Amino acid sequence: MIKELLSSLVLIICGAIWLSAIDRVNAKGKEKDWITLNNCQLVPNKANDGDSFHVRANDTEYLVRLYFVDAPETASIGPARLIEQAEYFGVSVPQVIEIGLDAKNFVDAKLSEPFTVVTRLAGGLGRSKVQRVYGFVRTKEGDLGEQLIANGLARIHGTTAAAPGGSTSADEREKLAQLENEAKRLQVGGWGMTGQTSNGIGPQSQASPDASRSIPVTRTSSSLAAARSPGDVKNSAKEKTPLGNIDINTATEKELTTVPGIGHVMAARIIAARPFRSADDLKRVSGIGEKKYAQIRPYFQ
Repeated sequence: MIKELLSSLVLIICGAIWLSAIDRVNAKGKEKDWITLNNCQLVPNKANDGDSFHVRANDTEYLVRLYFVDAPETASIGPARLIEQAEYFGVSVPQVIEIGLDAKNFVDAKLSEPFTVVTRLAGGLGRSKVQRVYGFVRTKEGDLGEQLIANGLARIHGTTAAAPGGSTSADEREKLAQLENEAKRLQVGGWGMTGQTSNGIGPQSQASPDASRSIPVTRTSSSLAAARSPGDVKNSAKEKTPLGNIDINTATEKELTTVPGIGHVMAARIIAARPFRSADDLKRVSGIGEKKYAQIRPYFQ
């Protein structure tokens, strides 16, 4: 009798283990299936930053974390991580926080219109009551992670995946590396801060890009991003913006952004730094170095 009971118990245990294994295989199989969430909307949340943000899709809220990229932190938390991020861009910790804030503003603007999230619903790390998942975010201008790298607002770092459509994770990393090299060459975003002093003034200073003046990312047959030179934007804007007409202390944000080289982020910094004794004091605004100052000063009274 005891032997029969033991045999039955062993069969029950083995069956339970087998069913558990089947469930894990099925769950893993489901995780491999890409799910496309269309017409997504950004949900305002104080925890949103440049690489993770709350998203609403089909009446469900998710916290989406981007694959492949890591935008700097937006506050002085996690000092070790901030130091690591600062070393990556070759800037100070206060400056890397500034890059993180620019990345957040950039993403807020890019996701102000409906967008698409492609995800496997793979759980992302972090503490949140909302389901946290990794994903690729597609805007009308292309992949959001690629746009962040192309504009010098994030580093290549973090969880990877073979991108939807067949390209491998190695292919995507190579593409991002090429975008990053171009961002370094153009000295945009964090790469434009390299060599600055802690107050933002330095030989290679350049304002971080914002959504209205960002470098576009387009897919080509070679999977490289075609970037329009900031000089092209500056030249076209100069034809429309008269010189010497803008009052540094009364100009609105809209008026300030008509100046080539000043986007919404930089305009906000200028407004926050008021009052000025004259437009010559623009040099004390974070992100305006000698090169940037020489470019924008002629437009002010």
